[in-house]
Amino acid sequence: QVQLVESGGGLVQPGGSLRLSCAASGRIFSIYPMDWYRQVPGKQRELVALITTGVTANYADSVKGRFTISRDNAKNTVYLQMNSLKPEDTAVYYCHLKIGFADYWGQGTQVTVSS
Repeated sequence: QVQLVESGGGLVQPGGSLRLSCAASGRIFSIYPMDWYRQVPGKQRELVALITTGVTANYADSVKGRFTISRDNAKNTVYLQMNSLKPEDTAVYYCHLKIGFADYWGQGTQVTVSS
C-alpha cells in the first residue's frame, strides 16, 4: 500500500517562499517519476511540476523560473520549492505517484498567497 503525506503549506505574502514536502512509503520510491498538482475550487486539478527517476524536471508555464521540484530517494521524499509566490498560486497542492494503472495521491496541503 502506497501512502503519500504532504506538508509545508501555509499562508505567505506575495513574493514570499514556501517549500512543500511529500513523504512516500510502502513501495520502492526511487524507480518512479513523481509530480505535484494543484487545485482551486471549481477548477480541474492541474499539473505543476514533474520529476523523473533521474534529475529531469518539467514545469507548467505558469511556474517556470519560480518553482523547483527535487527528490531525495534516500528519504523517499519529493519537494517543491516555491519562490516569488503570487496570489494566483493559491490552491491545494497534491503530490502524485502513478504505478502501472494505479494513481496515488496525498491528502493535499493548502497554500494561500495573500497580503
